[in-house]
Amino acid sequence: MNHPSILFVCLGNICRSPLAEAALRMAAESDGLKLEVDSAGTGGWHIGKPPDSRAIAIADAMGVDISGFRARQVEAADFNRFTHIFALDAQNLVDLIRIAPLNASAQLSLLLDMVPGREGQAVADPYYGETDGFETTWREVNEAAAALVKHFRI
Repeated sequence: MNHPSILFVCLGNICRSPLAEAALRMAAESDGLKLEVDSAGTGGWHIGKPPDSRAIAIADAMGVDISGFRARQVEAADFNRFTHIFALDAQNLVDLIRIAPLNASAQLSLLLDMVPGREGQAVADPYYGETDGFETTWREVNEAAAALVKHFRI
C-alpha cells in the first residue's frame, strides 16, 4: 500500500506551510504513521530561502528544526505526486484549483477543513504581525496535524 503524501501550500512558503509541514512530520513520527510531507508556495518570491526567522524560532521551541527547509513554488508535477494538497487559506485554494493540470489526481482542500468546527477557515497568517501570531499559527497547524494523523489512521 502506498503511504499518503501531503503537500501544504501557502503564499510564500516561509511561514504557515513550513510550520504545517513540521507539525505533521512531528505528529506522524510520534504516532508511527508513515507519510510523505512537503510544503510549497503559490508565489515564487522566496524560492530557495529558509523560513521566516520567527517560524524557525517557534518550531524550534516546539522541538522541531526547520532551519534547513527551503521555500519552493508549487509545480504541475505536485498535483500527481501528492495524494492530498492542503491550502492554508481560501485564496491559495482558488489559485491551486486554477493552476491544477487537467489530469491532477491530488485531492485539494483547505487544511482547517480537517478540524471539526474549523471548516472553511484560514490558518492565521502571521507574516505581518508579531511573534504571538506565529504561536497562533503553530497551534492551528498542530491541531490540524493531529486531525490528519487521526484521519489517515482510519
